[in-house]
Amino acid sequence: MTISGKTRVCGVIGDPIEHTLSPCMHNAAFEALGLDYVFLAFKVKPAFVADAVNGMRALNIRGLNVTMPHKHTVMANLDRIDLSAQLINSVNTILNKENLLFGFNTDGVGAVKALKENGVELKGRKVLLLGAGGAARAIAYAMAKEADELAVLNRTVKQAQALARLLEKSANKKIASGSLSPSDVQKNLQDSDILINATSIGMKPRPEETPVPPKLLRRDLSVMDIVYNPLETKLAKDAKAAGAKVISGVEMLIYQGAASFEIWTGKSAPVEVMRKAALNRLMKV
Repeated sequence: MTISGKTRVCGVIGDPIEHTLSPCMHNAAFEALGLDYVFLAFKVKPAFVADAVNGMRALNIRGLNVTMPHKHTVMANLDRIDLSAQLINSVNTILNKENLLFGFNTDGVGAVKALKENGVELKGRKVLLLGAGGAARAIAYAMAKEADELAVLNRTVKQAQALARLLEKSANKKIASGSLSPSDVQKNLQDSDILINATSIGMKPRPEETPVPPKLLRRDLSVMDIVYNPLETKLAKDAKAAGAKVISGVEMLIYQGAASFEIWTGKSAPVEVMRKAALNRLMKV
């Protein structure tokens, strides 16, 4: 990689940011397509989000990914925001086009693509989503459009209920909500076809945890855990042992990243290159 005065800069902002796989994934993609771009990670404290976004404009940074805890707060500093991102109050991708900053959310697109590319059909199915904050909101919005039924469970029930009411208006269908208690999980999982964990349960440093008792998992389920560190969570291991179809969290990471890549470059993302780079890095963690 040769960096010059013509090199376009993209990056990711968040706090913490040390764990991100985005630089290895995007830089591998830029190199594969011969694009004069570089991708960097920027640790931005919450008090400096506005400064960081204004700095993007001042430094002519082409694109940013936004991770926790900034997906909502960045919105106040953008010029235009995609309608779906407005609805869920969350932006994970910013495009700098002629000094105008455009906000998008590719998390939902990434989740849908991850499922479909791994042979999971959403039409006519019921999805049980665990979580109602962060990426979960974007996933819920996408699932409400694609699937026939959706239930959202969350530690804070009021947050799940508020998200369900919001989605009912936009999707014009009944959305169930509840808590992450074993009884609510069991009640909603028994007639679900697809289970998505969009909570942090099972993430390092507590990989022994799971949001779903193993006895509730069954062969006819499709299970996606968006946690990708560890590469195989306890939920994924339990689902595999039950004979369920398991989709790794790396898949959603790759496809949401690919959607961002295409927004910034206008080029089709080299998905296999991005997958290989992400997996190689995870193997070293």
